[in-house]
Amino acid sequence: MIVERVPRDRVAWFPHCLAIATIVGGTSARADAAEIPADPSNYQELIAGLQPGDTLQLAAGTYNRILISGIHGTADAWITVEGPASGAPAIIGSESCCNTVQLYDSSFVAIRNLTIDLQGLFVDGVNAKDSVSHHILIENNTIQNFPPGSQSIVGINTKSLAYHWTIRGNTILEPGTGLYLGGSSGDMQFIAGVVENNLVVNAVGYDMQIKHQVEYAQPESLEPGPHVTIVRNNVFIKDDRASEDGDRPNLLVGGFPEGGPGSEDMYHVYGNLLFHNSREALMQASGRASIHDNIFIGSSAAIPALVIRNHAGKDVKLMHVYNNTFYAEGTAISFVNMATQDDAVVGNLIFATTPFTGPITDARDNLFAPLAEAANYVQMPAAALGAMDFYPLPGAVEGPALDLEKFADQVDYDRDYNGQPKGGFTFRGAYAGAGDNPGCPLEQATKDDDCAGPGDPSDPGPGGPGGGGGSTSGSSDGGSSNESGGEVGAAEFGGSAESISGEAGGQSDAAGDENSGCGCRTRGREHGRGAAVLALFVTALRRRARRRR
Repeated sequence: MIVERVPRDRVAWFPHCLAIATIVGGTSARADAAEIPADPSNYQELIAGLQPGDTLQLAAGTYNRILISGIHGTADAWITVEGPASGAPAIIGSESCCNTVQLYDSSFVAIRNLTIDLQGLFVDGVNAKDSVSHHILIENNTIQNFPPGSQSIVGINTKSLAYHWTIRGNTILEPGTGLYLGGSSGDMQFIAGVVENNLVVNAVGYDMQIKHQVEYAQPESLEPGPHVTIVRNNVFIKDDRASEDGDRPNLLVGGFPEGGPGSEDMYHVYGNLLFHNSREALMQASGRASIHDNIFIGSSAAIPALVIRNHAGKDVKLMHVYNNTFYAEGTAISFVNMATQDDAVVGNLIFATTPFTGPITDARDNLFAPLAEAANYVQMPAAALGAMDFYPLPGAVEGPALDLEKFADQVDYDRDYNGQPKGGFTFRGAYAGAGDNPGCPLEQATKDDDCAGPGDPSDPGPGGPGGGGGSTSGSSDGGSSNESGGEVGAAEFGGSAESISGEAGGQSDAAGDENSGCGCRTRGREHGRGAAVLALFVTALRRRARRRR
């Protein structure tokens, strides 16, 4: 596995507060690359003419969809379409015919600082389909006003082969499904991605899922793997609404191809807060994954917080679970199936009825206590945003140094939830420290202005406009939902309908029901429960994050 470790002085650490590193445009290869002002009267015509290195700056106002088709920047001259970084936003409105921001056959394109407003229509927020789109940055957008209760409507949806996407710093409010990456049949693979510093609040279905993968031909413009897909520093929150299409985990990643390209790919899932799920797992995984330094809070008493299992014909192969903190009413970790290549459950801090179950060969140095005793170990154990603090009490969660050598080639294995060094590896759980928490509070979308970690927020990191800590040589795709009739979880999506056929409207396959309609069903601009309050939180957050630039 080839993994580029980003030097610590190049990474901007604002996990879980969603204060995102400023991304600076790539160096232009064109002397005449332009910053082009646009407004609702001329923006789409200008988009069609963008050349490598150009930045289209959308003025504040209300726009009617965005179509990006056949637009190609270069590795050193990205094309950028962006709204104002502060002040009144550029609002991208929807129509029932079409997805709100639609990509076809595009590369080295950045889309950022937009308010994407679905207006209650049955269309996706951002959608890529029908042809390969690669090296895409979706950053610092707010996606809102989804049709209530419809799991099939997606915030960010890839419905074609997609690789080297960076999805960063977006806020997705009460979606049907927050992020749906890949195809329900295992095609349209999502490869070499970075999904970081996003906030997804109260999805009807998944906050995020990456689908399992079937075998595929190596794209000419994708470097040979193995690749790593990174999912880090996100906040995935659910509420108690049921879905008519079946309950779903907050996060799901799944298996890779059995042979050929992608078969040795891996997920690195770390630094995430997964909060509340009354009817499903907080996370489900199969295939090959490293899951470390996450915080799992508020799972169901009946379903484990983290479920490791075979799914969709993909076995559990390599599964490393280390230095996570769990606060679970029932079981914290369940290996439903044995890993065929390697496993580990190491150095976790677990408050639960049962710490872990299933066939695990390398389980060691975990610290377990019942929920009722959690206050003896951490500052404020609770399942309430803003009122909980799982930072350790002095001397409470330390022990002999953990042997993490088998994880040493994994991205940031030696950094805790706050992005701080783990030092001598003596702490159990997601935090490597004790006393007062130097990082951000575990809240939904708020942060203090002085809540920050190490690093330079103005450094873009590798990869042009999509840089900022894409510490992989590539990355790989993932999961699908729970197996029908399985021991844990609900049925998988059953169908394969795609969101939008051509430029005609339609439903995505996120709910799995085949839908041949045109997506012409509309509803008024109904807001889900608490959406207005959430929007105020997010507005304040974005002001603070942008002031940091």
